[in-house]
Amino acid sequence: MQTTQLTDPVCFTEVPVDIMRRTIANVRFDLLPRRQVLSVIENWRAASRRGYITLTNPHSVMMCHRDPEMRLATQQSGLTLADGVGIIVAAKVLGFGRHRRVTGPNLMLDICDRGRESGLRHYLYGGLPGIAERLAQRLERTYPGIEIVGTMSPPFRDLSISEDEEIAEQINAAMPDIIWVGLGAPKQEKWMARQSGRVEATAMIGVGAAFDFHSGNMKWAPTWMRNIGLEWFYRLGCEPRRMWRRNLDSPRFVCQVLKQAFSQGTIPNRLPGAAERLLPPKAEQEVRG
Repeated sequence: MQTTQLTDPVCFTEVPVDIMRRTIANVRFDLLPRRQVLSVIENWRAASRRGYITLTNPHSVMMCHRDPEMRLATQQSGLTLADGVGIIVAAKVLGFGRHRRVTGPNLMLDICDRGRESGLRHYLYGGLPGIAERLAQRLERTYPGIEIVGTMSPPFRDLSISEDEEIAEQINAAMPDIIWVGLGAPKQEKWMARQSGRVEATAMIGVGAAFDFHSGNMKWAPTWMRNIGLEWFYRLGCEPRRMWRRNLDSPRFVCQVLKQAFSQGTIPNRLPGAAERLLPPKAEQEVRG
């Protein structure tokens, strides 16, 4: 089994000065709006820089606490985005202002749509056999003119170094600008960290279940539930055996945030009404079959 190694820092990008970078529960986050992510990627491409983007929720944060390799992979990312209402509430409690979450499924649709104007080339890596191909077909129907230059559904097992290198060569031959990675956490974070010195795409973005939602393999939570931050509850009902363990991390995350808030002295005036003052995001477009 491979482990993530620190790679040449020239492969990683510097964060623009106007992006708010803050630490929540000992994990660094870049608190920026979803629509700004494409601008960051375009700037990377113009400067011939490369990086990968993680979308990190409370469960991912707690995995970073337990798994040094996951923590290293998250620390090395070009951007670590706030995925999950728990991160957004924590940011408010800790005095970092009011922000909106950036979820993988929504980010994928936004960049696939707006990236057509600049001719971004996309590669889909992940999912069960046939899922990436079906996702490509649906994205091409939804966004005419989008350039999807390749798909791959890797084996579920751990890959050897030689297999990772061969995959990187295949992806590079397609010359994508963005590699969408749908392996789930922590596998996708570790894979992107390992491949960061090999692949030549501008950005790799780990979007997890977006492959299943947008391919039609799994039903996405209703818009109203996503808008009020209850997507986790919907997924718990759909996948109870898998999701109940994941949600055990929520109280652990809360404890970490409260500990940080007390140490910073922000808890007395930040906690009351923090969740209630969050603005729900606008309804999102879905990929139709």
